[in-house]
Amino acid sequence: MEWHYLDHAAGSPARPEVVEAMLPLLTEQFGNPSGAHALARAARGALDDARRSLADVVGCKPGEIVFTSGGTEADNLAVRGTLAARGGAAVCSAVEHHAVLEPVQRAGGTAVTVDARGLVDLDGLAAALDDEVALVSVILLNNETGAVQPLDAVAEVVRARAPRALLHTDASQGLSWLDVGAHAAAADLVTLASHKCGGPKGVGALVVRGGARLDAQLVGGGQERERRSGTPNVAGAVGFATAAVLAAEERDALTARATAWRSQLLDAIGAGAPGAVDSAAPGGDIAHLVPGIVNVCLAEVDSEALLFLLEHDHRVLASAGSSCTSGAQAPSHVLAAMGLPRALAQGSVRLSVGWSTTDADVRAAAVGVPEAVERLRAHAWDGAPA
Repeated sequence: MEWHYLDHAAGSPARPEVVEAMLPLLTEQFGNPSGAHALARAARGALDDARRSLADVVGCKPGEIVFTSGGTEADNLAVRGTLAARGGAAVCSAVEHHAVLEPVQRAGGTAVTVDARGLVDLDGLAAALDDEVALVSVILLNNETGAVQPLDAVAEVVRARAPRALLHTDASQGLSWLDVGAHAAAADLVTLASHKCGGPKGVGALVVRGGARLDAQLVGGGQERERRSGTPNVAGAVGFATAAVLAAEERDALTARATAWRSQLLDAIGAGAPGAVDSAAPGGDIAHLVPGIVNVCLAEVDSEALLFLLEHDHRVLASAGSSCTSGAQAPSHVLAAMGLPRALAQGSVRLSVGWSTTDADVRAAAVGVPEAVERLRAHAWDGAPA
């Protein structure tokens, strides 16, 4: 029996076209693109083509693409590289991925509150800004809830209150669901990740617009225009660009399917698990959410136990939130920042779809979540821990 994979926000399987595009770079054109011989030149040509293709998708110049080992490195380069080059302070939202939140906190920066939808408090952001702020980071599309931040409004506040600051956005989740070029046009620095849209793991990029100044955090070779040293992962870059192009071409169709799937999941869970809360949709407001990430909180349920039953009994693979913090005992910092009570947040489940999702996958989750919740609540009623 096959798995029903509903954890695309953690990472999608590589698309067949991606594997096909990468294979020659691993077996035939395997040269180091920094070299001078024929194989090196072939590799460099493939890398340049990938850079151009990715730049076209995200609306920047090819020279503004800095390939990295993933979204985490790109986030760290944005935060640490900017502070190292410019000095000053950093400000971010309280719902950032830890790859942004931790570097900002370690630098003594400030995390700005969000509302119940997970959207940044613009007044709170304005109050946190002054002439000493060198970087502001606000995630474009939240990996746990699917909330899309009003980045243009954020940019207006930043330009008015901290005119020397660069604006960074983590758009790692964005390529499958948003026109990142349009949604992140106001950002000076944009993080991208390959494996969120059907590309290989271990590849990402940081868009560095308009000659924004930052200090390399990996030095020793001068690659990527001296912004990130190290032999480029040519096959990975080609796979990433291939996936990004396909994601852009299929975005509208995937969004339409995901919209129907979201309604199917929420209707089934709401009917079969009374008290279920659509975490980022207070009052039913979903205008700020992409349909591909459904985050539900369930009272009297433990997330870890729920995920075990989904996997064991229904072959459904999901998560409780960010895959980078799975297994942690504390509830999600994102849900906490949104004001959800701890007892409710401890029963969260994230169901996320992507390019390979089928109707059968969604049906399995629509059946499995209510059945697992009913079983857990019955055990809790008997005095066993949920």
